[in-house]
Amino acid sequence: MDNTRIYYLAGQYLKKSLTETEQAEFQHLLHDPEHQEAFQTAFEEMAGELDMNIAQDKDLLPLLERSLNSDRVQHRIRFLPRRRLSWAAASIILLLAAGAYFRTTQKKNMPQPAIATVISPGKQGAILTLADGSQVVLDSLGNGVVAKQNGASIVLMNGQLAYDPAENASGEIVFNTISTPKGRQFQVTLPDGTRVWLNAASSLRYPTAFAGKEREVEITGEAYFEVAKNAQMPFMVSVNNKAGIQVLGTHFNVNAYKNENAIATTLLEGSVRVAQYGTTSGNVILQPGQQAQITGASGIKVIENANIDKVIAWKNGLFHFEGTSLAEIMRQLERWYDIEVVYEKGIPDIEFEGEMTKDVSLNGLLVMLGKTELHFRIEGRKLIVYE
Repeated sequence: MDNTRIYYLAGQYLKKSLTETEQAEFQHLLHDPEHQEAFQTAFEEMAGELDMNIAQDKDLLPLLERSLNSDRVQHRIRFLPRRRLSWAAASIILLLAAGAYFRTTQKKNMPQPAIATVISPGKQGAILTLADGSQVVLDSLGNGVVAKQNGASIVLMNGQLAYDPAENASGEIVFNTISTPKGRQFQVTLPDGTRVWLNAASSLRYPTAFAGKEREVEITGEAYFEVAKNAQMPFMVSVNNKAGIQVLGTHFNVNAYKNENAIATTLLEGSVRVAQYGTTSGNVILQPGQQAQITGASGIKVIENANIDKVIAWKNGLFHFEGTSLAEIMRQLERWYDIEVVYEKGIPDIEFEGEMTKDVSLNGLLVMLGKTELHFRIEGRKLIVYE
C-alpha cells in the first residue's frame, strides 16, 4: 500500500476527523503487522503540533498493544507526580516517540507531513578555534588532518579530534579552543592522551602541548574527562573562572552551565580536589561516587551518593530523568535541540522519571512529556509550554 494513505489516516485520526469508513480502514491496517512501522513513524512525526495526549486515548491503546513485544522497545518511561499510566501506555508513548528505532528504508518513500514542524535532535559537531583566531567547523569534515601547529598535526578521525605530536616540537606553546554550539556534542583527545567529551553549548581551552609542572585546561558548560595518568604533572581544570579541579588520573564530570543552580563536579574513578576561587572555604577531596556542588559564596557542598547514571547520561547518548523538574528538562532540551522555551503562565511544578535515547526528534519527545496536563506548541525554533 502507498504510505501516503497511512499518513492520511494517521493524520485524520490524530485530528479526530475519521469518517466511519476511514475508522474501519484505520483499525484494519493498524492491526496488520505489515503497516505498524509506517503508522509508528507517521505518529511520531505528526505529533509535534497535534494533540500530545495520544497515550491517554483509550481507543488507540488496544490497537497498538500488539507492538509492545517488539525487541526495539528499549526503555520504560513513566512520569511523576500526576497521572500514572500503565506499562502498556508508557510503552506506547515510547513506540511513538523513539522514532530512531523504527526508521527503515521504507521511510525514504514516505511523504513528509505538512502539518508538523519537525525539529531534529542534536548531533556530533564542534568549532575549533586555533591560536591565530582562525576557525574550523568540524561538523561535516571527513577523516584527515585539520590543521598543523608547530609541527604537530590535528587529526579528525571518525568524528573525534586528536593530536599527532611532532617528534621535535618547535615554537611557543599556544592555546586552542574547541566549542560546541547548541545542538552539538564532541570528543577530543588532548596532546597528553586525556579524553574529553563536550556536551552542547560548552567549550574547552587547552594548550597545543603540556609543559611545566601542571597540565591546565579551561572549560565552560559541561564536560566529561578521562585523564591520562601522570603523577609528576597534575591535571588542572579551571571552571568558569570560579572553581578549580586538580587530578592525577581519573574519570569525572563537570557541569558548569551558567543557567544551572550550581557548578557540579562528580567523580566516577580516582580522586580529585575541588576548590572554589575567591573564598576562604578551603577545598574538598572527592571519592568515587561523590559530587561537589558550588553555589555562590556559600562554600562547597558534598553529595555522598550522586546519581552517576543521571550525571553521565548525556555522554552515553541518553536523556535520564529521575525526579527531574520540568524546568531542568527544558534547559536540557534548549541545549540539545537548539530551541528557546517559553512558558505562557509560569513554570509548572512537575517532575518526571524515565530514560530514552537522545536521537529522537523534539516532536517525538514531546509526545511523552505531553501525557500530563502539559501542552506544547512549536513556532519555528520556539517551544511554547502551557497547561
